[in-house]
Amino acid sequence: MEDLCFVPGALYFVLLDQRAKYKHKQMRLFPWLVMLCAAFTAGAINSIAGGGTLLTFPVLIWLGLDPRVANGTSTVALWPGLFGGLFGYRKELENSSTILFRLGVTSIIGGAVGAWLLTRTPSRVFASLVPFLILFATLLFMSQGFINKRLRLGSIDDKPMGLWWSGAMIFQFFSAMYGGYFGAGNGILMLAAMGLLGLNELNRANGIKNFLGICINSIAVLLFALAGLVVWEDALVMAGGALAGGYFGASMAMRVGQKWVRRGIVLIGLIIFVVMAWRL
Repeated sequence: MEDLCFVPGALYFVLLDQRAKYKHKQMRLFPWLVMLCAAFTAGAINSIAGGGTLLTFPVLIWLGLDPRVANGTSTVALWPGLFGGLFGYRKELENSSTILFRLGVTSIIGGAVGAWLLTRTPSRVFASLVPFLILFATLLFMSQGFINKRLRLGSIDDKPMGLWWSGAMIFQFFSAMYGGYFGAGNGILMLAAMGLLGLNELNRANGIKNFLGICINSIAVLLFALAGLVVWEDALVMAGGALAGGYFGASMAMRVGQKWVRRGIVLIGLIIFVVMAWRL
């Protein structure tokens, strides 16, 4: 008789446990949808200009993550999106092996330094300079044609000399260091620099930028993972959205023409500046 009474009681507690698990899944569904949408949009923005972190980072903060964990999770989540963007620009990267190798190695080193700095010494002073750095890069991007003509910098296809490569690698090292540290708007910095250095084909520049972004964040992803700054469940959900968004953004950029892409990059840069300056 006691055994018969025990069965309904055990069944009741099992049903309660299943109901709690179902409610937990329902509660997680909405945050995952928000993260997925944010990652898709961020992946598309990153493949065109950069600044997708300004979408995913605040979303993860809003969902309750610690700022450093949110930054690490966002970096890991958006990394696959750069592969999607790179695939979308693959035809534009022919005859770019030299610049990809030299600036790629520089980016890996700079990104590693930046990621190490984040895990050790968060810098408020550096963070306060970021909005103005983005504004400077946006203005530089807007005026790169005029500056290039005035300084007679020529084109990257004119077999640049050692001084050209030295300047490009030094600039890319510091850009990569910032990218490994936080990285919001780093794509605009790289596009502005490549324009000044004579890379006038915007779609090709975007393809190179996506490759360099992969290099910058490769070591950052590893260091953030080893430091325990990644929520993998959230990162994997967002990675799928970022990958699809990266390819979608690159495809759209190829279709709409360089004039509209340039306008979009300038608009994104100005929005990033306003948002980050407002948060100071």
